[in-house]
Amino acid sequence: MTICVFWGIVNYMFLYRVLFLLLLGACVSEWQASGEYIYIPVSTQNFNIATWQKLDDSTSSVHIYIEGDGHSFNSYGLPTDDPTPHGTFLRDLAMSDDWPNVVYMARPCQFIMSEQCNQSDWTDGRFSERIINSMAYAIKSIAGNRDIVLIGYSGGAMVSGLVIQQYPELDVKQWITIAGVLNHKDWTEYFGDSPLDKSLNLTSLPDVSQIHYAAEYDSIVPLELTEKTTGGLNVLIIKDATHDEFKKLDIAFDS
Repeated sequence: MTICVFWGIVNYMFLYRVLFLLLLGACVSEWQASGEYIYIPVSTQNFNIATWQKLDDSTSSVHIYIEGDGHSFNSYGLPTDDPTPHGTFLRDLAMSDDWPNVVYMARPCQFIMSEQCNQSDWTDGRFSERIINSMAYAIKSIAGNRDIVLIGYSGGAMVSGLVIQQYPELDVKQWITIAGVLNHKDWTEYFGDSPLDKSLNLTSLPDVSQIHYAAEYDSIVPLELTEKTTGGLNVLIIKDATHDEFKKLDIAFDS
């Protein structure tokens, strides 16, 4: 009898987890961009990168929001087969930006699994040279001659920082990070995780106008890591915020 009851509980928990994942997947698939935005995949040498674009002004700067690491690992800490983000925090934040030129840019292999994608592209090589090259190409192809403002969320902060560092000719006017990974060596060591051996790292912060928004209760990118990397400069701590829940985040753009 005890065995039967236990087995029933196990089955119930398994079914609950499956149902939760199905509902989560449904929420992801049902997300819709606002009517102003057009879905445009950008082809680069190695990847097709998913973007949603609103470009209404040929002279104003363009705000480009770069996604985080997405669903790179499952709840057991194992790499997934698809890093497409389940949460919509950054997509929603980008869609709420009333600037005339706004772009939400996914990371390689998110939403579009290109033939060249391999698991390293969202694990130990998520900040590799070919990733950064592809992102820089996509940014330039979208921005054209417009001034560029990069907004990087979580791992997207590292991507945007490396793009600025590796491609000074892009002349990025402002760098904004939200719950951002600014030094992945410190980050992985903090949690005792495997190092990202196939990735580039920021040796110093780019010399551009910048703001780093940090969540008071961030368990993914702890506040102390942001303060360590920045020396506390240009850091704005959002009270009561967590890694993916910033209530009423009002980004201070230079223009």
